[in-house]
Amino acid sequence: MEQIEQQIATFIATKILFSKNGYSHPYEASFLEEGIVDSTSVLELVLFTETTFGIPVDDSEITPENFDSVKKLADFVRSKQSK
Repeated sequence: MEQIEQQIATFIATKILFSKNGYSHPYEASFLEEGIVDSTSVLELVLFTETTFGIPVDDSEITPENFDSVKKLADFVRSKQSK
């Protein structure tokens, strides 16, 4: 069940935070409030989501409700995959 969360966390740790120690935040932590992701990184997350999980992301879906934590993004991916 947490495979999607783990893939997202690993991507953020390696490609956005450039951390060799992995993702050290709770999966519920807000990317924006914690300073984990900035506006440019959101675009990287969108591309990662589309290519890794094979789901299209409409511009209108790029919202904090979908892209502001590992958990929210994983829930968004699951909702798109189930359609």
